[in-house]
Amino acid sequence: MKFVETERIRALPPYLFLDIDRKKRAALEAGRDVIDFGMGDPDQPTHAFIIDAMNAALRKPANHRYPIGGGLAPFRRAIAEFVQRRYGVTVDPTREVLALIGSKEGIGHLPLAVVNPGQTVLIPSPGYPVYRAGTIFAGGVPHVFELAPERDWRPDFSTIPSEVAKQAVLIFLNYPNNPTGATADLKFLAEAVAFAREYGLLLAYDAAYNDLYLADERPPSVLQVPGARDVAIEFHSASKTFNMTGWRIGFALGNAEVLSALLRIKSNLDTGVFGAIQEATAAAYAGIDRPELHASRELYRARATRMVAGLRACGFEVAPPKATFYVWPRVPRGYDSLRLCTKLLDEADVVCVPGIGFGPNCDAYVRFSLSVPDERIDEALTRMRRLKW
Repeated sequence: MKFVETERIRALPPYLFLDIDRKKRAALEAGRDVIDFGMGDPDQPTHAFIIDAMNAALRKPANHRYPIGGGLAPFRRAIAEFVQRRYGVTVDPTREVLALIGSKEGIGHLPLAVVNPGQTVLIPSPGYPVYRAGTIFAGGVPHVFELAPERDWRPDFSTIPSEVAKQAVLIFLNYPNNPTGATADLKFLAEAVAFAREYGLLLAYDAAYNDLYLADERPPSVLQVPGARDVAIEFHSASKTFNMTGWRIGFALGNAEVLSALLRIKSNLDTGVFGAIQEATAAAYAGIDRPELHASRELYRARATRMVAGLRACGFEVAPPKATFYVWPRVPRGYDSLRLCTKLLDEADVVCVPGIGFGPNCDAYVRFSLSVPDERIDEALTRMRRLKW
């Protein structure tokens, strides 16, 4: 068989989480007690009320057929009702809501729908690696713009050269931010919409962590900005909010023309989200203000407090996250992110993610996921305090 990797495959950086997982598995196979702060996968089960809805939906023969299209009508209506309650934004469930097999899938496929080969895509650093991967798969040209701690991990749009912005067709933004835990307010989102409008860009706003906020104020939707629907779509995910990472469901909102193009891509590559999962997720968003969801946020808030205090005691410089379930400390002097992650795994059997995987300006940071119980957090911190830096 003749097989040669394509140029787009060779252009991809190694997918960070797979590389970390390989090293972790080697340690586990060697019998070591590994504490894993790597991939962001909640350790809590999916909430019982969602499982009950899933059990009922599984018994409906209609859900055993192909779920062709952009989402079942009841799911789309449930999402539209959620968006109205949460953000005061009215969306047309038939044209402005699109079911996804997780927001990752939609983000990865979006450039295929809106980017021609050779066109520029603006990608934040730090940023979710799929922004870059999806751009490369579509033949687009990534242009990285930096987020800095001095600006609370928000970009200064004026630093993006105008000649680059004029060539671009798409910009990705993500708040609450993975990996930094930073948030954005409506004033900033209005600036982002104005920038997209000035240069004729599509703004793809990744809001996967909007309901995993740790501060008192809920993060806004970009669609709350007047006129945003003309230039923006927004991605949401049930994965972290409801402990449903394995269920694979999310949705996109906003510009109907863009969602129609994304649906055309998806219709040629998949046949939609299993109908029973759509029904269960509709029940999840109808119950998003239930006590179980408040308890989840309190759990992560407490873990973040515990982790930040412990890392500081180990000599790390770290700010408490305002949202998400990630902590983003600066590495100790004399280390880069890969060297630190290697040291933690080799000498303490602790797994975290090197910042360099999130962008070229991130090598001074690592990411810890808070999907670890308190006793394991304490054990990991005890091991780390024994290390010599």
